[in-house]
Amino acid sequence: MTVIANGEKVAAPEACTLEGFLIQQGLLPRSVVVEHNGEAVAPSEFAERWISDGDRLEIVRIVAGG
Repeated sequence: MTVIANGEKVAAPEACTLEGFLIQQGLLPRSVVVEHNGEAVAPSEFAERWISDGDRLEIVRIVAGG
């Protein structure tokens, strides 16, 4: 299946949670903020949120510093 992540088409495995997708992309789930189809998702929901073909994700990395 294919999802749109930050405006680009990205392959994702079938039957994939948001957490699984993030790990597949090399991202630590606790180091990002995610919007799934226009809805902000709490990190505690990543393992329970299933993604589908054509879903849109906006993923922003959290960076510490000042």
